[in-house]
Amino acid sequence: MSNIALKLDERTVTGKKVASLRKLGLVTSVVYGGTKTPVSTQSGLVETTKVVHAAGKHSPVDLTIGGKKTLAIIKAIDMDPVKHTLRNVEFHTIQQNEKIVTEVPIILTGLGESAAEKAGLVVLQAIEHIEVRALPSALPESIEISIVDLATDEDKLTVGDLKLAEGVEFADHEQDLDLVIANVYEPSALQAANDKAAGDGEIEGVEADNGSDTPQDSQTEETKPGGKSQDEPKQSNVDANK
Repeated sequence: MSNIALKLDERTVTGKKVASLRKLGLVTSVVYGGTKTPVSTQSGLVETTKVVHAAGKHSPVDLTIGGKKTLAIIKAIDMDPVKHTLRNVEFHTIQQNEKIVTEVPIILTGLGESAAEKAGLVVLQAIEHIEVRALPSALPESIEISIVDLATDEDKLTVGDLKLAEGVEFADHEQDLDLVIANVYEPSALQAANDKAAGDGEIEGVEADNGSDTPQDSQTEETKPGGKSQDEPKQSNVDANK
């Protein structure tokens, strides 16, 4: 587990007035979890952006608020859709001795070295993240899996091929081990699939113009994220602290 730290200042400005904070180069945030009252906070844009990039939604962050330290994990971020800058972060406090569930990236290694690629085939990654359960100190920054042994378009990598470190388990005890992580394709078959997807995309575009769900990371600032009630702190009082 990497040592990622961020100092937060308590915040009194809420609602539409937070725009004035962003003009000063500040990012708003909310820290909540357990039975504690959610705390509205703020921090500098540069340092907060660095922490978000380093921690993602899988590495714990050492927070200092008013001189008090707490451990947390990022559960939601909000980006400015025009400037593409960080606007708001939501932190969940966690305990060192309690297992938590979080999503970690799956990294393919050996790219360009497989027999399949050397034969002119294409290896594509089907899923890029998977949820695991572990103590904060045991959480992996990523899970690596090699594609070197892939040779033909009948070969694939599945969740069952992943090797989890000691103390780490899949969040879902009924995890589908046959779920495909990476497939091998003939270039011609891949082109045909891309052409079909492009055609389907035009139809989806028309539907999107008439209204569609907004991705979580581009929702209005300080909205409550979804989560698994078993493993994530309650957030019943979040709205009262904005």
